[in-house]
Amino acid sequence: MSRYGVLIVDDSAFMRRAISLLIEKDPDFFIVGIARNGLEAIEKIKRFKPDVVTMDVEMPEMDGITALEQIMKYHPVAVVMLSTLTGEGAEATLTALQLGAVDFFPKSSLMKNPAEPKIIDDFLMRVKAAANAKLPLQNNVASVKEAVEENKKRGSASVDLLIIGCSTGGPSAIQSILPRFTPDFPAGIVVLQHMPPGFTKPLADRFDNLCNLKVKEAEDGDVVMPGVIYVAPAGYQTLFQKTNDGKTTFKIVVDESKLYKPSIDVSLQSGSSIYRDRLLVVILTGMGTDGLIGCGEVKRQRGHVIVESEESCIVYGMPKAVYEAGYADRQVSLPNIYQEILSFI
Repeated sequence: MSRYGVLIVDDSAFMRRAISLLIEKDPDFFIVGIARNGLEAIEKIKRFKPDVVTMDVEMPEMDGITALEQIMKYHPVAVVMLSTLTGEGAEATLTALQLGAVDFFPKSSLMKNPAEPKIIDDFLMRVKAAANAKLPLQNNVASVKEAVEENKKRGSASVDLLIIGCSTGGPSAIQSILPRFTPDFPAGIVVLQHMPPGFTKPLADRFDNLCNLKVKEAEDGDVVMPGVIYVAPAGYQTLFQKTNDGKTTFKIVVDESKLYKPSIDVSLQSGSSIYRDRLLVVILTGMGTDGLIGCGEVKRQRGHVIVESEESCIVYGMPKAVYEAGYADRQVSLPNIYQEILSFI
């Protein structure tokens, strides 16, 4: 069985040691080297050719974001960013994902002594997934003119709600889809992206500046409206409920029983009972099987499911599970997802 070489990049000797100890717990990994800043990282990537890099953001001489930009341009390799749970940390993380980082992990959770076993397992699993991942393609956001051309022949809508579920590689994938929707899109859109608390509002704000539609983090009691993109808040479950006047609203709840918050399964099971055959679901890149149970319920309610194909997935986990269960109506590559959505509208 092949082992994965890891380069650890951090200006803190304590963090380099702490991450090294975690990596060494897994026999599938070996450490090819350490770097104290972005300049060292670039040099050691050229020299040692690691399978995966863990990269701090704030470092002297050259920070992680600047280094990442150079690495992805000249020496592409899978990078997992170690992020801080602050507003600035979230913005830097989203920039890193846009530049080509495969995944990120909250740095603070690795600094606990001792770190929780579940957190260690999650960290190692995600580094391993990154080592096996396809590097994300650079995003070329479709122009408004192109999107209008794609939309102008659309007739009456047959879908009232579009739910997009994604995990590892998701921010990069949805950036190639969401800006293409035009203001006359007739259905509400909900994005369920696995992220730690504090990251989904900056994600929504960033997309609000990129998209033709309004993008916001979903709040409890919000009415689900056509032509609005809602990002499910991290740390909670996003449910749907009917009001007395026939509107559908979000019910944002605390749920300690699920690994993923938001859980795609939880939201799909809730939404499918309301929208039934007028619900369209898209499952994009991500590790694990979240969405499998929910898509089964969507199909029982005669809803529709599109999954991303292996050729474009950064991690072909969630779409694979849905496809192999027989719940997918269509399986297409990422560049064709938007057009496939329109074919159901």
